Amino acid sequence: MLYLIGLGLGDAEDITVKGLEAVRRCGRVYLEAYTSVLPAGREALEKFYGKELILADREMVEQDADSILKDADVSDVAFLVVGDPFGATTHSDLVLRAVNLGIPYRVIHNASIMNAVGCCGLQLYNFGETVSIVFWTDTWKPESFFDKIKKNRQNGMHTLCLLDIKVKEQSVENLMKGRKVYEPPRYMSVNQAAEQLLAIIQNRRLQGEEPEITENTICVGLARVGAQDQKIASGTLHQMSTVELGGPLHSMIVTGTMHPLELEMLKLFSVDSSTFENNAFQRNT
Repeated sequence: MLYLIGLGLGDAEDITVKGLEAVRRCGRVYLEAYTSVLPAGREALEKFYGKELILADREMVEQDADSILKDADVSDVAFLVVGDPFGATTHSDLVLRAVNLGIPYRVIHNASIMNAVGCCGLQLYNFGETVSIVFWTDTWKPESFFDKIKKNRQNGMHTLCLLDIKVKEQSVENLMKGRKVYEPPRYMSVNQAAEQLLAIIQNRRLQGEEPEITENTICVGLARVGAQDQKIASGTLHQMSTVELGGPLHSMIVTGTMHPLELEMLKLFSVDSSTFENNAFQRNT
């Protein structure tokens, strides 16, 4: 049996009872280590689960999935995912591979950033398409996510922005030379995401467009959701470029039209309560 088990968002104890029982039954336990990370770290998980964890990086999952599935038709294998198992399409591919090999599978769900963002007070059914904001480089500065945020906002919907994670990434030079040398991990902050959005706004204005999203659009920054030290901050996009939220992982929400209850909740987390109501009111009139 292949078990795909969600770990939740906070620490080792966020795994469900059902998930923990499955982990302890399994002969091999893989920890997916590239779409997200748990603040607790691998060692804390191993201690709590009573199992050694095999790190499964992007290369293993996408190019060597057969090694994960080996003997799963005659023994139990667990594949652990931070959040919920189906937060990334890669894991659907793993299920399809298992089915094609005649390996039974079971999914044990858990909390994901996709639903835990409700902690800020925005109502989940008011969210539109989720977007990913990637790190820009000197030669690659995509803006496609901005148009999806724009479309959501035109429809009055909020946008959850998942921020880039670079784990076990190679530089272009090392990639071209075939050297297995990896860059230090990088995690995009709310500040960096906001700065890229502000740069796109300026680019669009230079092209004669007045963007749907401006410096004064109300946004929400979230850090380490589910952990004891989680932080939430609401304010303008400009304020998000300077707000201090601490270490990773970060997410950001660009708001659409807000219900009065949503506004009241966001006020609890406002960076500057004196300006929050004015900027929020402009959108909701």
